Amino acid sequence: MHGSESSALALYFLGPGRVEVREEPLGPPAAGQVRVETLVSSISPGSELLVYRGRVPAGQALDPSLPALAEELAYPRRYGYAAVGRVAALGEGVGEEWRDRRVVAFHPHQSAFLISPDELLPVPAGVSSEAAAFLPNVETAVNFLMDGRPIVGERVAVFGQGVVGLLTTALLARLPLTDLVAVDRFPLRRQRSLALGATAALDPAEAGPMAGLHGSSDLTYELSGNPAALEAAIAATGFGGRVVIGSWYGDQLAELSLGGRFHRSRIQLMSSQVSTLDPRWSARWTKARRLEVAWRLLAELAPDRLVTHRFHLDRAADAYAQLDRRPEETVGVILTYDTR
Repeated sequence: MHGSESSALALYFLGPGRVEVREEPLGPPAAGQVRVETLVSSISPGSELLVYRGRVPAGQALDPSLPALAEELAYPRRYGYAAVGRVAALGEGVGEEWRDRRVVAFHPHQSAFLISPDELLPVPAGVSSEAAAFLPNVETAVNFLMDGRPIVGERVAVFGQGVVGLLTTALLARLPLTDLVAVDRFPLRRQRSLALGATAALDPAEAGPMAGLHGSSDLTYELSGNPAALEAAIAATGFGGRVVIGSWYGDQLAELSLGGRFHRSRIQLMSSQVSTLDPRWSARWTKARRLEVAWRLLAELAPDRLVTHRFHLDRAADAYAQLDRRPEETVGVILTYDTR
């Protein structure tokens, strides 16, 4: 499937479990715009699977901080926010320095699109297009560390070792912690955790090792996307510890037993989401500063090594089915595009 200079191919979510690629007209860039032809885009296994499964709460915008995603979810719906492409055409008033530049855009999956340069992030030299497609995930992992504020010598646990969980583990592994325990039900992801620096990787279904984790963590991250994991994350956390909840559960409810140990534990539960900065950082930090840190760490982490599957855009339905039905063999999934 190909778009043309006057059209583009766009991925639409039609309803739970259904996606479709549609050809749509795409005119030349208007004044102040550029046309970007997409090279690759990364699928976010967390939020995109919620959209794919129809688990987004009614009346909620997908991401109010991004112009392309600020509307409430209604099918058919475009979604995605990790496109890497090359600037192919310039509208009136756009500087020539943008021509042929590789860029990241927080834009839905689409073979080409029109956008203002103000919404584009140039890809640094030496960073591959596939690695750049994980910039939103690396920025999210940076945000988790800023919110959790890990301290030298702490014992840290990370529940969920999908793409964001693994990147969070990789960043935490750079710190002088006493223990860094990853928890995930899939052996492939536990193996990746250990390769990235976790000191142990546990299967949540194994009662013995999980009992050993009980009450031992100073800082715990719940990044699995599974509401049932939150209670286990709280149980792993010691007196006065912190639990950073980075998962988006959508319309799924987390049932917690808070009448026992938790009542006297003084454990802090914190929500963490990359669209905003913790107000405690606002005196010195901006999103731009956090993004600079994410770019530097992305170049060092090489997150494209987490890619397990690549699908051409015309096989997008297979890509989402792979993530949804075969998570035990899947980590990072990339959509590829025809380039001219």
